[in-house]
Formats: sequence, C-alpha cells, structure tokens
Amino acid sequence: MNSILALRPDDSQPTPLYLQLARNIEAAIHAGQWKPEQALPSERNLSELLGISRVTARKALEILFDQGLIRRNQGSGTFITPRLEQPLSRLSSFSEMLRLKGFTPSSQWLERDIALPTHDELIRLSLSPTDKVARLKRLRKADGIVMAIEMSTLPAHLLPDPQTIGDSLYVYLDSIGRPVVRALQHIRAINASAEFATLVGIETGTAMLLMTRIGYLEDNTPIELTDTYCRDDYYDFVAELRR
Repeated sequence: MNSILALRPDDSQPTPLYLQLARNIEAAIHAGQWKPEQALPSERNLSELLGISRVTARKALEILFDQGLIRRNQGSGTFITPRLEQPLSRLSSFSEMLRLKGFTPSSQWLERDIALPTHDELIRLSLSPTDKVARLKRLRKADGIVMAIEMSTLPAHLLPDPQTIGDSLYVYLDSIGRPVVRALQHIRAINASAEFATLVGIETGTAMLLMTRIGYLEDNTPIELTDTYCRDDYYDFVAELRR
C-alpha cells in the first residue's frame, strides 16, 4: 500500500497531475516495483487509492501505453510490458542477455535443416558454391512471451546436425571450440509481413526492428549470419557514448 501511495501526484506543483502520475509510475517500473507481466492497479483503484480523478488516472495510463511500458488485455486488465535493453557495445547471446536481465529464455523451433547457401550467404560467410549451410529458424521467448524471430545460418561443417542445438547457439559454438568473439551488427526498421505478424502476435505492417549480425572467430573467419526480427514494443537498444 505504501508503495502505491508514493505514486500520488502533488497538486501544489505546476506540472499537470496526470503527467506527474505517469512519471511516478514509469520510475517505479524502472526501479523494479512491478515485474514484467504483473498487473497494474486499475484506473478505478488508482483513483480511489491516490485521491485523484479517474480522468487523471486514465490519461496517465494512456501515456504509459503510448510509451510501450504497459499493455492492455481485454477483460483482464493492464500489465507491465516485458522490455529488453540490449547494450550495443556487448556481444552476448540472446539467452545470456535474458538471464542477465532476470528473464527465463526459451525457444520454439520452426526450422532446423541443412541446405545449399543463397548468394547472400555465400558472400557474407565466405563460402564456396559447393558448401552447405545449417539453417535455424525459431521464436525467441522471455518468460514464455515471444520477443523475436531469429534466423541463423552457419557453415554445415560446424553444425552437421542442427537438431543438437539447445536454447543457445553460442553455448554450442563454445563447446566445440569455435566461439564467436567479434560481430558486426546492423539495425534497421521494417514493417512486419503477414507471416511474421502472425508468429509474434502483432498486426501486419507493424514496425519491427531487424538486427543483422555477422559473427567472427578469433582469426576473423565469419561463421554466423543471423537475422533477428524484434518486436518494437518489447525491445530497446542502448548505447553509451563518451566524449
């Protein structure tokens, strides 16, 4: 109860009450007062507990919804949106990143097979036309929620049996003595295709982030080409800049 009362806006301040409340709730979310997928108090409860109007509560929640910090489930309430802040300066696997953030990672496999490389894969992985590649396509989840679609390609001689991959590709590569030690990563915005929208549960045409990574061995041999299609409402990429 005390933590809820701490959200109460100060009517002696010039800042509108709904903005104060939105900022107070945002700060509480970032401080870990609510966990991902935890329910927020309803407009009515916020109004009664904090002594504010329902209009003030509603406008504050609208701001948080527009920021992607909360989501609404029809008939069941308002919940904290899981969000991943991925530092752009750190090379880590999806599973490692999730565990560091306190989430439980999991995957839902869509494809795991061996095939001939495409022209783009030939160039990016420095392959010959007769080489084969292992292709992996899966949904990446945090605490059971789909966060991204991941499509990885590797030389088949490194992964002759794609079925052996568990939750982490990088753990497998470490285990065979071929760790990825450096990567080049490009990020751009795209609109979700009908297929991808269905897979992650968003509307067709919704903005997504496409993260393309090429991973290299110690001797600068490229061994991993991964396209990750991230839900824009669940992902933040963070870069620290110094002068």
